[in-house]
Amino acid sequence: MDYTSEYNAWLETIPGYIYAIVFIIKRMHTGGADANWRNQFTVDIVNGNPGHELKFGDRKLVGTYLRVGLLAENVWRTYKLRQDFAPAQKLQTEDDISVSVVVPQRALDHMGSVLPKAEAYKFAQNCEFRLFQRPDDAIHRGLDKQTEADLARGDNFIVNFEPLARHQVQEICNRAIDLSQFTEPMQQLINDTMTSDDSFLVCSATPRLVNGEPSKNPRYLQTRPDLMDPVNRYVAEIGVRLFRAVPADKPVRIPVQAVLLGRRNNPPDYARGIRPLAVYGPIHYQELPELFMDFVSALTGKSPSTTGAGSEGALTKGPFNALLPITDLNNALVSYLLTGLAGFSTPAGHIGPHVRVDHDISLLIPEIWCRLSPEERNPEFLIAEQLLEKLEDFEFEGQIIKASRLGYRITKRFIRRFAGRVFDNPNKVFDDSILQPETQDAAAFADGILYITEAQERIAKLYFEDTSIDLACPPLKALLHIMAHGEFEGLTITSPEFRKMFTLEYLLASEWYQQRLLLKQERDKQLWERNIRALEKFQTSEEFAQEVITMNIDDRLEAAHQRLEWVTSAEYLDSIRGSLGADRLRMES
Repeated sequence: MDYTSEYNAWLETIPGYIYAIVFIIKRMHTGGADANWRNQFTVDIVNGNPGHELKFGDRKLVGTYLRVGLLAENVWRTYKLRQDFAPAQKLQTEDDISVSVVVPQRALDHMGSVLPKAEAYKFAQNCEFRLFQRPDDAIHRGLDKQTEADLARGDNFIVNFEPLARHQVQEICNRAIDLSQFTEPMQQLINDTMTSDDSFLVCSATPRLVNGEPSKNPRYLQTRPDLMDPVNRYVAEIGVRLFRAVPADKPVRIPVQAVLLGRRNNPPDYARGIRPLAVYGPIHYQELPELFMDFVSALTGKSPSTTGAGSEGALTKGPFNALLPITDLNNALVSYLLTGLAGFSTPAGHIGPHVRVDHDISLLIPEIWCRLSPEERNPEFLIAEQLLEKLEDFEFEGQIIKASRLGYRITKRFIRRFAGRVFDNPNKVFDDSILQPETQDAAAFADGILYITEAQERIAKLYFEDTSIDLACPPLKALLHIMAHGEFEGLTITSPEFRKMFTLEYLLASEWYQQRLLLKQERDKQLWERNIRALEKFQTSEEFAQEVITMNIDDRLEAAHQRLEWVTSAEYLDSIRGSLGADRLRMES
């Protein structure tokens, strides 16, 4: 709904503190509509006059603030949170190494009525016991409470923190104000060191000195919080169980419901050969063709932990995956089409060349996102309500800048409608310089998009050089041709026939998806034939005659035959419709 300009002008006359008071009353007021709320709020009398700290009974109502970016090295952009705001509890289910599965919807029960209807749902599970954390903000004493609590423990693996000798620890203790700024666990660790036999201490605010400068890459292995304190996960699962009425003897299935990719952005540093990559706003939505252009190129900006742009992911993730990239891309596309998940992204590092945000935005957006209903997160709804605006190609200094590759970005209407669920005054949090990075530096914005499109073209051509283009499913084969050469059989990125290839209807009706299902069935058949041969060999072995009885091999063999009969049936082929199927892994001769 759009209000009249007169009404909006009247809203502008209401002071910001009035909104804060309204939120306080909303959050704290008890009793019915007829109760006198004024009697529940008081202030102390200071020097014979009313004080400035509002109280609810005996409780002081203290405002809380959130940092959303920096204007300079030490100039924070802070904004007051709503008085009734309560932060969401993060239950991390995925990190660098995780496993996921796509399950057809009809194979699941007790999924409730809130989840959007989809052909299939995706489930993810973290495979790691520890998380590789880089606590950039821990250098500010007392700011990163989690890191200080973690580093105060005695079972840590820590990298790039300075080992402080006893005399250095004594200097910290001598500066009482500095010591008091740490949280209680770190204060306790520092004080205990002075009375212990330990020779060195690692302090959360003291990165290791490298060439006389503090390292920008402090790291430590954090034991997963959900394993250290499982209460939050348990409470969340119980809440879902009760809401869906899941029987006590049935599992609670919680699928992936939103995808918020992270992007690392950097301003230009032409003297060091680093081009700008800070063209994205707080939230972008990309339709599947544009989204998979980004997936193909896997472009990332300069990270504080690397010497150059775009290298960190390849260096740390490559050793864990021996598959060709096209195999992962094929599987990812089928997953997106079956689950109907939309590709949104948030930035880290910079928004435009002049607004540094570090990880503030990528931590803030999930707070907003978890307060949106499934309907409000739907891209079609957001576009129809003008909460997302599409970027269009434009000309800059004689060159066509393909800004449409960035998809859609949020508008002021989005901030006005949704950010108010977190902030007292949401319109002040994201101004035009953040929502429209080109207003900071038009040349840097244009060059950043050129950098992206040039990288997409260069990386796409590699799929032709190593012939893995032959393994691409038809939609990705067409996309790679368009990325590398601008067209595919006369189709461009805007051709309706091309974009139709990235729809669920096209997938389910396609021969290539049917072949994936048949290949999955054939591989399952080969698996159970191999299992039967192994069991039969074990069963007839004189060496393991006693184990054949104790391990119940006869029953296992019978179950394997039944499974083989099932996976070779037409019913099994129909049952896996809605799954990923199987991808061709070898080049055809």
